[in-house]
Amino acid sequence: MRVVGVRELKQRASELVRLVREEGEEIDVTLRGEVVARLVPVKPKLSSERIEELMAEMDKTASEISAYWPQDISAVAAVREERREL
Repeated sequence: MRVVGVRELKQRASELVRLVREEGEEIDVTLRGEVVARLVPVKPKLSSERIEELMAEMDKTASEISAYWPQDISAVAAVREERREL
């Protein structure tokens, strides 16, 4: 991970942002030797088509789970019981 001071960040901001965006590099920013910020790439937003695909996959998984799920136990009750065991 690259480390730059605030002064260097001011002088090379465009170049450093390009490294983060295009190369995926993470950069720590220091002030008087202490890390005070981190530049990290932002994950791209999902397209509406991809969101629809994921929702369809979740619906399919829910249907598969439902086929084997006991009728007399709610999902909330099952999670609560597992938490008690931790």
